[in-house]
Amino acid sequence: MKPHRDKGIDSTATISERVPLNLKITDLRTIVVDRAPDENFVFVKLFTDQGIVGLGEGTLTARARTVAAAIEEHRQYLIGKNPVEIERHWQTLFRGARATRGGAVMMSALSAVEIALWDILGQALGQPVYQLLGGKARDTVRCYPHTTSGNRIMHYHMTQKERAQSPPKSLTERFLERQAEGWTAVKAGFVTADENNVIEPMRAVRLGIERLAEVREAVGPDFEICVDLHGRCTTAMAIEFCKLAEPYRPFFVEEPTQVEDLGELALLRSLTTVPLATGERINSRLQFGEICSRHLVNYVQPDVVRCGGISEMKKIAALAEVFRIELMPHNPNSLVCTLASLHVCMCTPNATLLEIGSGLSPFWEDLFCGQAIQFESGFARPPELPGLGVELDEKVAAKYPYQPKIRHPHRQADGSVSDS
Repeated sequence: MKPHRDKGIDSTATISERVPLNLKITDLRTIVVDRAPDENFVFVKLFTDQGIVGLGEGTLTARARTVAAAIEEHRQYLIGKNPVEIERHWQTLFRGARATRGGAVMMSALSAVEIALWDILGQALGQPVYQLLGGKARDTVRCYPHTTSGNRIMHYHMTQKERAQSPPKSLTERFLERQAEGWTAVKAGFVTADENNVIEPMRAVRLGIERLAEVREAVGPDFEICVDLHGRCTTAMAIEFCKLAEPYRPFFVEEPTQVEDLGELALLRSLTTVPLATGERINSRLQFGEICSRHLVNYVQPDVVRCGGISEMKKIAALAEVFRIELMPHNPNSLVCTLASLHVCMCTPNATLLEIGSGLSPFWEDLFCGQAIQFESGFARPPELPGLGVELDEKVAAKYPYQPKIRHPHRQADGSVSDS
């Protein structure tokens, strides 16, 4: 299926002759796609009277149908509106909710709509989104995969059959594979539960540091090791892990603490020299203010499909830049999220590194009409197609309808529930 965005634009025509900007939204459609063991992906399409269709994503783990319903709640407001008035629509949908504004579900729904609006505007003007946000701040964007993702497929998005055909490898082996593929930075979780899903604090920290030491020895002194603690550590565990990790120079330690208690993060910041990162569970720039002003982290990690969308991520980046903190978007999601994040990184001076979550298996290629990002030596080339630069094939999506998922948290040895 050849994307319509490749048809080309008459360069001699004026903007109004190409596609007038007096567009109207005529319909909204949510699409939920099952693909991962504990994830359904949530997309929205916004249709216009000019035939332009905008695509957005609002994936939120274990809350797919809830987010889809929240997106549908915006239908009544959006139908008949001009989609190019992005800031007005964002403010209306955010502020109009009053008591229910903000929060993970509502911000994911708002993000999906906002990304689709930018996609429409880019297509209407015949330009990639980053050009409408100020143009290039760099030529390429440095990216990092997970140890479970490579050039062809990502373990997180494998089917059970694909997992069975992928023999287990040590963490060091997986780092070396990614390094051999040309990546210059890779992320993994080093503090993990045992085979029974039990976290034993001291043992988990000890084994995590042993893995980190082994990986550093294998990849050499200049390769970037990115550590994700997933917020599963207690305060004592986080302090011990970060202090013991210092000799092995991780590029950053992500979510070492829970985001609800900034005092805990401040305590850790005062006791370790390793660079810290957080932000995937923070839903708007309003919550990033104190983290940045107190210099509690080196990197902020908003997720474009959770934080309010493309404009909101740009605002978070600008806020962080004031305090010399760098942007490093969180992105374990689909190509839609990856491209939206890539557009922001292309035009943002303090964007350091972009997480690459979605794999390039045949499934994803089919779902997104063969469109993909071009990577070279660990760097992503800028998108060239108008708008986001991606389309979703609903016929492929229909083959993978929503499936109920249960995400099981880790446990302590006594059976109590632990953070995960």
